[in-house]
Amino acid sequence: MTRVLIVGTGLIGTSIALALRRHGVGVALADHDPDAVRAARRRGAGQAWRPGSPVDLAVVAVPPEHVAAQIHHLQRVGAARAYTDVASVKQAVIGAAGRLGCDMSTYIPSHPMAGRERRGPDAAAEDLFRGRPWALCPLPQAAAPARAAVLDLIGLCGAHPVELPAADHDQAVACVSHAPHVASSAVAARLAEAPAQALALAGTGVRDVTRVAGGDPALWLDILTANAAPVAEVLEAMAADLAATASALRGLPAGDRAAAETVAALLRRGAAGRHRIAQAGREGA
Repeated sequence: MTRVLIVGTGLIGTSIALALRRHGVGVALADHDPDAVRAARRRGAGQAWRPGSPVDLAVVAVPPEHVAAQIHHLQRVGAARAYTDVASVKQAVIGAAGRLGCDMSTYIPSHPMAGRERRGPDAAAEDLFRGRPWALCPLPQAAAPARAAVLDLIGLCGAHPVELPAADHDQAVACVSHAPHVASSAVAARLAEAPAQALALAGTGVRDVTRVAGGDPALWLDILTANAAPVAEVLEAMAADLAATASALRGLPAGDRAAAETVAALLRRGAAGRHRIAQAGREGA
């Protein structure tokens, strides 16, 4: 891979560009905001895109609702030989691309599982994806060269590929990313009007739990809208756990053993889930 076009020079797009530049790949940058392109250029992420001969791969790093239209436009002008996106939902994006008549043989949907609560090109880092999983969801008609180009991108960014169907991807990220973000926001919302003395006692635990709640609300509304049903299912299950636990807590002062077991069971399940995450991280390293 020698030339890549990055469309969308925010945190993810610019981080990809920086990782590619570290390997000597030529990077062209495009964004609807000229200031974002200039900021990415100042970081050494590449040069402003000037349409010409096709690049090897175009990476669309824009909000989910705009991905399909952007891919359709790029394919219409022959910007690249292969195309991918980095949106955190896949079924809605793929469906929109199909309805627009995109060439699905050269489009490989993907999603790097990395990010931070800060946004924009100034928050980008060339090692953002190092050691992280990167989902790719090729369709049955996907051409082998397009799939190979995306795998090359993933490797150059230091990530490891996880190939799965789009529906499975959306269910998975609802569980490990989207619903946890809503839960984090719900905890953080309790702090919005908390007494100052309570905030003065805040330690690393609550900071860890609420870290992702600092993400861009507009972007997250787009993400949650595109993956609404799977996220709602996870949140409903969480709500049932919380309701049962809250009810059980009322019985603890009276020495209700069944109530104590209900609370303890949730804590044990939580510890087991946390252990599985840690184990998966070691196996993926």
